[in-house]
Amino acid sequence: MHNPLNSSRREWLAQAGVAALAGSPWLARAQDWPSKPLRLVVPFAPGGSSEIVARAVAGEMAKTIGQNVFVDNKPGAAGNIAMQEVANSTDEHTLILGHIGTLAVNPYIFAKLPYDAAKDFTPITLVSKVPSLYVVHPDLPVKNLKEFVAYAKSKPGQLNYGSAGNGSAGHLAFEYLKMVTETFMVHVPYRGTGPMLTDLLAGRLQASAVGAPALLQFIKAGKLRCIATGTTTRLPQLPDVPTVAEQGYKGFEMTQWYGLLAPSKWPKANQAKLEAEAIKATRGTLVKDKLAADTALAIGNTSAEFEAFILAEQARWKPVIARAQIKPEGA
Repeated sequence: MHNPLNSSRREWLAQAGVAALAGSPWLARAQDWPSKPLRLVVPFAPGGSSEIVARAVAGEMAKTIGQNVFVDNKPGAAGNIAMQEVANSTDEHTLILGHIGTLAVNPYIFAKLPYDAAKDFTPITLVSKVPSLYVVHPDLPVKNLKEFVAYAKSKPGQLNYGSAGNGSAGHLAFEYLKMVTETFMVHVPYRGTGPMLTDLLAGRLQASAVGAPALLQFIKAGKLRCIATGTTTRLPQLPDVPTVAEQGYKGFEMTQWYGLLAPSKWPKANQAKLEAEAIKATRGTLVKDKLAADTALAIGNTSAEFEAFILAEQARWKPVIARAQIKPEGA
């Protein structure tokens, strides 16, 4: 039987619950976050693809998330220093740009890491995939990958290639190329793409593999020669440069990727808000156009999709790392 008293009681309890929730510190905290500028840590020196991607998405997120988002480059130890700092941060306003090196390579080349990629971080969104370009100094007497491989085989161990550091995307990309072409070249690790490019442009290095955004200006100016792209199809910006696969290595593909991660101890409400704003920014026309101009592809997937992507990349690169015997500096 219907009881008016029970109806009134239920209505009162519902109203009381809403009032209590509205006054709860948890909800207020979620609504107020972020309460100060967000710090987006990039684990490499300025001048590389990572910084270009970070600045593109940070600028757009700042327009809607309610606070400025500033990029802070913190290089060192193949990204481990930055990852450790962000994992240990407690201010709930420091996040990091994760990438192929810190998430899919470092767990397999370091005996012990100062962070746990799976437990210490929550994937937020995959921001961008960046084609790897294989370039040489123009003084090197080669015009394409076939000539480069022949030249390298005629001078085993005499050619130097540079990267942003041990375990970096560029290191992985070139070791992958060395493996499939059966060539031997010496790796010279740097503390970031910028310092490495300085030496490559000066001719102190002969070759490198770097994300397209950091290289296009130098290729177009004739300061570097692109001998191959790591993409499955030719790039519109470099229509005359064939892919590695086209030049005799079927199935070869190498792209770098970058995504946002937050410390896993952040409140779930803050993670969800960051995910929504990051996806909105990455899928927006301005970020898409800006990254496309630098030959990078904007993604902007969900947290769950990014997590699955990381796991797939780890499975993909673990055997390559083992075969190439990639070791950390000093090992």
